Amino acid sequence: MIKQRGFELISKYKDDGLKLPVRKTKGSAGYDMASRVDITIQPKKVEFIPTGIKAYMQDDEVLQVYPRSSLGFKKHLMKINSVGIIDSDYYNNPDNEGEISLILYNFGDEPVSIKKNERIAQGIFIKYLKIDKDNTMIKRLGGFGSTD
Repeated sequence: MIKQRGFELISKYKDDGLKLPVRKTKGSAGYDMASRVDITIQPKKVEFIPTGIKAYMQDDEVLQVYPRSSLGFKKHLMKINSVGIIDSDYYNNPDNEGEISLILYNFGDEPVSIKKNERIAQGIFIKYLKIDKDNTMIKRLGGFGSTD
């Protein structure tokens, strides 16, 4: 069977008890993603939250990562860039093996703790279109933020 799209654990965390993203209901679009670590985000501060997972997909697909709806309402946390874009060539890149991470901001007045394996985001695979005469042939050479 040829792999088309899915999630894998980052190799160095494969024995850390992490869970691969799953959809919770038949009608869910998003695959719930969880934190790889226990972390506390102080009020009015930003933290980088790793998941320990990577995603593979077809060349004409993207994984869009959104905060879970309860994150803002219950925890006063928001994803800094609203929607994260995980490109198909981010998978197995040489810098970080394609580990998906979130950047969260605590807009509340109290510290907020996130536990390892606590669901914090959801990912949705989407097909995208290219323009006529798209000649982009540059190969990804790095991980997070590597395309400037």
